[in-house]
Amino acid sequence: MWRFRQPTPAEVEGFLVEQRGLDFSYDGVGRTRLAGQQPPSAGYVLDHNRQRLGQGDATFAAAVQALRRWEMFPAPLAQVVPAGVAIEVGRTVGVLVRAVGAWWLNSARIVYVIEEETASPPSSRRFGFAYGTLPGHAERGEERFLVEQLADGSVWYDLTAFSRPRYWAARLARPLTRALQRRFALMSKAAMVAAVDGRSAP
Repeated sequence: MWRFRQPTPAEVEGFLVEQRGLDFSYDGVGRTRLAGQQPPSAGYVLDHNRQRLGQGDATFAAAVQALRRWEMFPAPLAQVVPAGVAIEVGRTVGVLVRAVGAWWLNSARIVYVIEEETASPPSSRRFGFAYGTLPGHAERGEERFLVEQLADGSVWYDLTAFSRPRYWAARLARPLTRALQRRFALMSKAAMVAAVDGRSAP
């Protein structure tokens, strides 16, 4: 759904009510969880971005908190609506994007949540989740947001997605869409760095 003004909270809620009962709009639901990260079929583009956030337990805890608050969404380019949606499997969210003078409201649903810790050396921890597109999204695909602490104590933000255009307008504007996706990845990494910086300081 797109328009030249920001949708009201009532319009967002009405849109999400319609989307909650619909199936995913793409092939390979859950595939971002697989090792190797291959797109589900021809026509999908795979994107993988990774950013070091720092070192130590406090940094990991701050990064997890940032994901739970959806702080990896870079304002003013994109935001999740309504704010504060819980990270739970089955939750439907709106992704509001502002670009080229218009507002685009997209729908997605959380596919899975990752919360893992290995106790035996070398220990590591991971927290994250993926959401997949619903019919009310301009694209088809899935995106995973993950933070992990490796055995050496380093903490990383990992962003993986596969996508393809859903609507004819998105297909025609594919160069612009790809530019926006690259911009989102860069801004998302910067947003996570900013969210962790200071919050993890002693």
